[in-house]
Amino acid sequence: MNAIISIGIWFGSGLLTILLFFVVFVLNILFFPFDKRKKITHAQCFWWSDAVIGLNPYWNVRVSGLENIDHKRTYVIISNHQSMADIAVLYQTKMQFKWVAKASLFKVPFIGWCLGLIKHIKLLRGDFASIKEIYHQASQWLKKDMSVLFFPEGTRSTSDKMNEFQNGAFKLAIKEKKPILPVCLIGTREAIPKGNWIFKTKVSVKLIVLPVVETYGFGPGDFSLLRDTVREKIETAAALGHVSK
Repeated sequence: MNAIISIGIWFGSGLLTILLFFVVFVLNILFFPFDKRKKITHAQCFWWSDAVIGLNPYWNVRVSGLENIDHKRTYVIISNHQSMADIAVLYQTKMQFKWVAKASLFKVPFIGWCLGLIKHIKLLRGDFASIKEIYHQASQWLKKDMSVLFFPEGTRSTSDKMNEFQNGAFKLAIKEKKPILPVCLIGTREAIPKGNWIFKTKVSVKLIVLPVVETYGFGPGDFSLLRDTVREKIETAAALGHVSK
């Protein structure tokens, strides 16, 4: 039975992703002169997220802290990173933002093509010129009042302990004088089966939007303090979230 249900989940999610791509493609053409920030096409990912999560009977996704989001403000969004399921879950914030995502993800059929059409930011790991360029692009989006989402661990953590945070996003937030919106993900590592395609157990997933960390008062040399402050807040939320499962 698990195998039959799993086939349905993967097949249904694939169809939804193909549909998303064609909707984004058509709207990208129709609204090209009027939607330079790709807000209309980005918003299509909201119904896709709802549908993919609703389709999976093994996922119990709970979202809290949405009251901490002011949709009129522009943020540097900082999230921990556990699995590919993070993408679907983070759209539950219903926020406008640009991801910073590794270049290989843009090559994944349909979902990666959507990332390209919506003008998310492509990162080539280990390429210094690419790293400089993503911060330039991120800075330009922030100046256009578009939030930017970073996974500062750089790669998915393989345990409940988060990887060390890299500095770039925090330097950028201070430079552009933008507040940081910390987001904590819990349970997404278990949401996608490892080494198998069959869903076997129900997984509790939490998305917790934490209170904003303002950056006024932080100088250019204070990025490490800001980094550690944000990391501690996400780490604490993750520990409390695991206890309250």
